[in-house]
Amino acid sequence: MEKTIEDPPTSAVLLDRCHFSQVIFNSVEKFYVPGGDITCYYTFTQHFIPRRKDWIGIFRVGWKTTREYYTFMWVALPSDINNESTKQQEVQFKAYYLPKDDEYYQFCYVDQDGVVRGASIPFQFRPESEEDILVVTTKGKVEEIEQHNKELCKENQELKDSCASLQKQNSDLQAELQQKQEELETLQSINKKLEQKVKEQKACWETELLQLKEHNQKVSSENEKMGIRVDQLQAQLSTQEKEMEKLVQGDQDKAEQLEHLKKENGQLFLSLTEQREQQKKLQQIVEDMKQKETTTTKKQQELMDENFELSRRLSENKIICDVLQREKERMEKENDHLKRENSRLLSYMVPTSDQGCAGQNPGLVYGNPYSGIQESSAPNLLSIKKCSYLQIRLPREKQIFEDHVFCHFSLSIPAFWICAVHSLE
Repeated sequence: MEKTIEDPPTSAVLLDRCHFSQVIFNSVEKFYVPGGDITCYYTFTQHFIPRRKDWIGIFRVGWKTTREYYTFMWVALPSDINNESTKQQEVQFKAYYLPKDDEYYQFCYVDQDGVVRGASIPFQFRPESEEDILVVTTKGKVEEIEQHNKELCKENQELKDSCASLQKQNSDLQAELQQKQEELETLQSINKKLEQKVKEQKACWETELLQLKEHNQKVSSENEKMGIRVDQLQAQLSTQEKEMEKLVQGDQDKAEQLEHLKKENGQLFLSLTEQREQQKKLQQIVEDMKQKETTTTKKQQELMDENFELSRRLSENKIICDVLQREKERMEKENDHLKRENSRLLSYMVPTSDQGCAGQNPGLVYGNPYSGIQESSAPNLLSIKKCSYLQIRLPREKQIFEDHVFCHFSLSIPAFWICAVHSLE
């Protein structure tokens, strides 16, 4: 391959990802004479916008990627793309860089991303003298050849009509495939937003989508190859009758393949419809799961609140228990103290030696508690602070003292308990 100093942008994009109808090549000859410059004429379609790094290359028929160019020329950008006159463009290839063999080649318009936007019909580089072959034959043979040529011309016209119909069908199929690819991309973007629990199903769907894409790519590749094949058939109509019969048979096979492709496209459409329904079902499942998750979260929060309340109550009960325990210990200490005081008071209790007092009131075991009081005068009754029975100090209040004295006459309560209580007060 011949290359200039700066290589053009290419890519490994396959034929089925290219768009051959955006740039149209005009006035392409069936063959070009070697040794001379050739001019390539092309036209931009309405929706195509050329860019600075676009280029036109000469490719051998049967190429797979844009890296397989033989030679190329940079495309000159038009001054006004909206003008009809500027849409008609041309580029000239020098004879030095052109192929020297008689293989079939074609022009291809490649944009700066390495994607093919247009392709011409195949042509050859061969001398013009090959067409001017002198044939000597009889008149009958000439008439037979003329009749055969008329039949070939008729078949050629039928093939052209069939080719135009196939190209139209191919264009429709490409548009439909492009739409389906956009729908598939939309489905992929929606699938990425699903929750973690549907990832396995999503992976299965992506696998099916990739298979559908590969199938669509194969269909598009077959359609484009078939278009190239039809162009090759048109270029070879001047060859032998046997070769013509093979081309007709090949055209019939391609028509059957087109019918088969139409059926497959219908099946693909049904499959996409089923996938949309499954997508809606999965979205409903996700919504239900979100609602369940919200309910579970609320229940969990309620349980946490209840647990917190129980913990708070437990803490309060522990505090109360500690307080009661301390109160219990305090009461036990007071009880011990009272026992010790009681023992001490009991040790002070001795029988009186005054027999006269005991004879006056035999009901008093330890003598008359008023024996000490009778020696004093009545006006000093409130100033008495000691019990004459147990010799303990009592409060100055009259009522408390009288109650204390009355307890000595009671048979139901021992006097020393009352004295012990009053002494603690």
